[in-house]
Amino acid sequence: MMLLRLIWQIPMTLLVLIMVFVFANEYAVARSSRRTKDIAYVQANQPGFNAERQTLDVYTPKNESAKTRPVVVFIHGGAWNSGSKSLYSFVGRRLAKQGIVAVVVSYRLAPDVEVPAMVDDCGRAVLWTAQHIAEYGGDPNRIFVMGHSAGGGIAASLSTDDPFFARLGLPQNPIKGAILDDPAGLDMYDYLQKMEYSGDEKYLIPFGKKPDVWRAMSALYHVSARCPPVLLYVGERTYPSIAQSTRKFRQRLQDLGVRHAFTVLPGKKHIPMVTQLFWKNNVIYQGTRKFVGL
Repeated sequence: MMLLRLIWQIPMTLLVLIMVFVFANEYAVARSSRRTKDIAYVQANQPGFNAERQTLDVYTPKNESAKTRPVVVFIHGGAWNSGSKSLYSFVGRRLAKQGIVAVVVSYRLAPDVEVPAMVDDCGRAVLWTAQHIAEYGGDPNRIFVMGHSAGGGIAASLSTDDPFFARLGLPQNPIKGAILDDPAGLDMYDYLQKMEYSGDEKYLIPFGKKPDVWRAMSALYHVSARCPPVLLYVGERTYPSIAQSTRKFRQRLQDLGVRHAFTVLPGKKHIPMVTQLFWKNNVIYQGTRKFVGL
């Protein structure tokens, strides 16, 4: 009986210790940064304005700097139908702790809108960043986008689509580089034509049923020699569709001479590719620091 009690108590003790460690670590990281939350990146009087979804949080290092800092705009994943900036505060805090001004974005989701509107939202968040980030110590000339899963696909679309920012009134794309963490949707044109996997029909909700939209929302078909540099990280055990599309994306970057780095992380599945960002010294943050010039 005593042995059984000890066996039952060990997992609970470990759980408590883990929770204490996590909260202590999060508290220590939070103390080193300042968050300004729920900033609307579109005007509230615009038709269809969503006060919950069309907002962003800015994370700035608390230590003073005589120089402006590089900026990373983080776009969350969630299969284009879930997720929120509040779930990824740990990314904003860890980027800020490393001397980066972080902008963590929420955007409208399916079924309320389709992917073109999501890309538009995130593009307007980048536009807001270019116009206002100097007020938070960030350098508007050093804006990078970062995203996981669906957010990685959106980040890739924004970094390869110069005409989008021209339509917003910017003379050039303000994005200086993209950090793509196990990105989804790089080639939805091919994916949705094949429908190889069970349940693929659900992606017709965010992407619609028009092949020309699938192609327009697939970054693979918009890569050009003018594109900014790319860091591309893929989990060795990620979904087959992501493994295939990232290899095609990498080949396209290589063919056009776009500066990039492609890293396969051994043993990693899709979800751990983002949860590893809880640890500020993981390989993605290490690459990001060098990428943004720190």
